[in-house]
Amino acid sequence: MAKKTIGLLQMLADYFNDYLPNVKGLSENSIISYQYAFQLLFEFMSGEKNLPPEKVTFESLTDGRIEEYLNWLENTRKCSAQTRNLRRAAISSFSKYAMRRSLGESVAFFNEVKETPKKKVSKDDEIKYFTKDEITILLNLPNTSQTTGYRNAVLLSVLYASGARAQEICDLRVNDVIFGKTTTIRLVGKGSKSRRITIPENCARILRGYMDKNGITNGVDNSRLRHVFSSQTHEHMSISCVEAITKKYVREAQKKHSNLFRQHSYSPHSFRHSIAVHMLESGIPMPVIKVFLGHASISTTMLYATVTPELANKYLVNRNQIFESIENSSNPASTFSLLPFLKKGKQANSKQF
Repeated sequence: MAKKTIGLLQMLADYFNDYLPNVKGLSENSIISYQYAFQLLFEFMSGEKNLPPEKVTFESLTDGRIEEYLNWLENTRKCSAQTRNLRRAAISSFSKYAMRRSLGESVAFFNEVKETPKKKVSKDDEIKYFTKDEITILLNLPNTSQTTGYRNAVLLSVLYASGARAQEICDLRVNDVIFGKTTTIRLVGKGSKSRRITIPENCARILRGYMDKNGITNGVDNSRLRHVFSSQTHEHMSISCVEAITKKYVREAQKKHSNLFRQHSYSPHSFRHSIAVHMLESGIPMPVIKVFLGHASISTTMLYATVTPELANKYLVNRNQIFESIENSSNPASTFSLLPFLKKGKQANSKQF
């Protein structure tokens, strides 16, 4: 049993440290995404099966464990069917590698993964986005008198305004932000491809106020490589932290506005979907949205045209408008003001992420 434990962990180390970067040539972001699938798998095995990572073996990942893990992702963590399939794909890739390295040790694990089907993804699962009203509610929920609440409000605002993926927001450094008459940020996406996009003026002021308050302006040399958003424990925020922040405020919003936020679950990617849909509805050409989001193919961007039956200027005539209700440039420390429907003094204490 001890030998199998060492075999699995050592094989994972070789897979991430050598095979993926050197043989497959995957980017750092792609490797991080693969690693996250196993991070969650070990979390599942520890919490649900009482097996700490060092005791997880190929054998312990058979007898229906993979399907149980994927169901746990969907039902407990409220991941979409698409996210579930991405985690399965990462494990499937490793199972094929393990088969080539040690057939006898990993064949049962390989068959387990192979026999676990992909989840059918519906249109609703593919594109879960927020309406303009829902976005405004979410951006006004964080208690900005608290340090984490202020950070969360700015993070969610930039996540929406930039159309960034969660990993791109985590990787954003001070050096990637250029303030000026127009403010641009550099995002590094899939395949290490970078793009520089412009964010609305009001969002730029929100971001500048946050960076100034935290002493990480891009005019100071020793801070230029710092990450813009950090967690309570790590200077480089993780995807799981962004997911936790998103889920926290979506839950609060659903409690306060039961007639809104009707999807089963939302993720950080919902902010990216939202800005794409809103840009399309406001008349911005599809090729422009493709470049803005960093899509490799226009066919991916075309999916947003199927979200609503009519593409009228219903939500967003100007992207700046969504930030006007929350911006107060005279006092960066209290950039966000509550909307009238939020009761004063009733803000929830922020969970420390």
